[in-house]
Amino acid sequence: MANLIPSPAKLHPFTGKDLPWLLEAQAEKRPDHPFLIFEPFDSAPRTWTYARFLAAVQSVAAGLVARGVCGGDFVLLHMDNCDDFLIAWHACSRAGAVVVTTNTRSSLDELSYYIAHSGARFALTQPSYDELVREAGTDLLKWIASTRTNAGAAPDVPRSDASIPFEEVRADAATLPDRTPDPLAPNSVQYTSGTTSRPKGVVWTHANALWGARQNAIACGVRPEDIGHAFLPLFHTNALSYSHLSTLWAGATLVLQPRFSASRYWDVAIRHKCTWGIHIPFSLKALLGKPAPNHSFTRWGLGAFDPAPVLQAFGVPCIGWFGMTETVSLPIISNSGLPGREMSMGAAAPEYGVAVRDEDGADVAFGVSGELHIRGVPGISLFKEYLNNPEATAQAFAEDGWFRTGDLVTAYEDGQIVFNGRNKDMMRIGAENVAESEIERVILSVGGISDVAVVGRPDPMLDEVPVAFVMPFAEDPELTARITAACEKQLADFKRPRDIVIVNELPRVTLGKIDKKSLRAKLREDHERIEG
Repeated sequence: MANLIPSPAKLHPFTGKDLPWLLEAQAEKRPDHPFLIFEPFDSAPRTWTYARFLAAVQSVAAGLVARGVCGGDFVLLHMDNCDDFLIAWHACSRAGAVVVTTNTRSSLDELSYYIAHSGARFALTQPSYDELVREAGTDLLKWIASTRTNAGAAPDVPRSDASIPFEEVRADAATLPDRTPDPLAPNSVQYTSGTTSRPKGVVWTHANALWGARQNAIACGVRPEDIGHAFLPLFHTNALSYSHLSTLWAGATLVLQPRFSASRYWDVAIRHKCTWGIHIPFSLKALLGKPAPNHSFTRWGLGAFDPAPVLQAFGVPCIGWFGMTETVSLPIISNSGLPGREMSMGAAAPEYGVAVRDEDGADVAFGVSGELHIRGVPGISLFKEYLNNPEATAQAFAEDGWFRTGDLVTAYEDGQIVFNGRNKDMMRIGAENVAESEIERVILSVGGISDVAVVGRPDPMLDEVPVAFVMPFAEDPELTARITAACEKQLADFKRPRDIVIVNELPRVTLGKIDKKSLRAKLREDHERIEG
């Protein structure tokens, strides 16, 4: 199999280049143009021109080197959205270090694992996470540097006296050692969410970061005059690559908020005349409940092509797409300004190979659901590897060298591709495989529902039976009956939910995704208690 996975050629799009090259090039070309505008919740906005941002990055990089960070060292970056996050992220690259970005909602156990698994010996964080990082990195971290404040994203607790002030991690940029650009050297690590095992560390090279910058700028149509808007967490590929790196490649401007805030969203976007941004269903649902003012948005990235409710409420076209941490950019993308299939992800991007296959690896017919496979070059258009896990890296690729995403999709004869859910979101009901998303689609169609999650409950006869957790917009005594009627009408009997549970909230993980793992665990515990 290894021989079928392509290796980077001697000549590729980023031969002789690395991520610092891109920042330096834009700072030379557009020194006075705003690159980053950070909008804290509790203080005035801070604007960074390309030249000023580069100077800060180089100063922090020199400070990292002065404090013992060497080329190839792993540096933990555990921060909420702020300008210091991006300065630190780029500074690690300039110092030749590998930056490890981690979810700030991580538990002590998870963070301890990330530090130990990556081998990080230095950490950059903020006051609200000082003690957590310190406890997680006991006997492993040589030092922790912490920002002055939490930038309005968390309670403003004092910085630990044991931490180095982040503003002191600076030195004269002239002391930075020269580095020969190595595009295939590791640049960063992101840990992907796990379900039954520990998360995997996805390694990006410098070429991966440059690929993400270039391809996402093309896919999202980012131009130098654009002003982007971002609120999704920078420790996730969506904001880090689709929003931030695409902005850098285009020489455009990015307005960054600490997190999503429905009450602050429009004020910030209108004041800065933002022209494009990225949403997730959670944020759009929150905005749908408020009047939409006049704005400057020309498109939003959503992952679903032009949903009618969004067009009707906001008049903003939506880009359909598919991407994941391992693909760096977007192997599936809709064609801006051209017809498409509503709610589809778009069509295969020309830079990747895209296939839909069955469990045996054979291509499925149009209109049939199958697993999405992606063809790319590891270290360039696909991630380099899973950190310290060659077995998982090998298992991620099919025998012919194509990357297996684990996502279920349906491709149609017009080339449009629709997302069906994850492989792990399949239930085995008797002898039948059933996609949870199929049942969710029917339930959502009855109206009045903010969100729904269908998961399997253990069953002694059928292995599993479906249970629906439904979150309505408002109290509705007839909702359960309407859901039952819709399922009886549109689904085979074995696909119909055995129970419909009305809830006020659904558990969430990164980017507002529903935490189905915890719902399954709850049903399993209930089943074991009853059976026991």
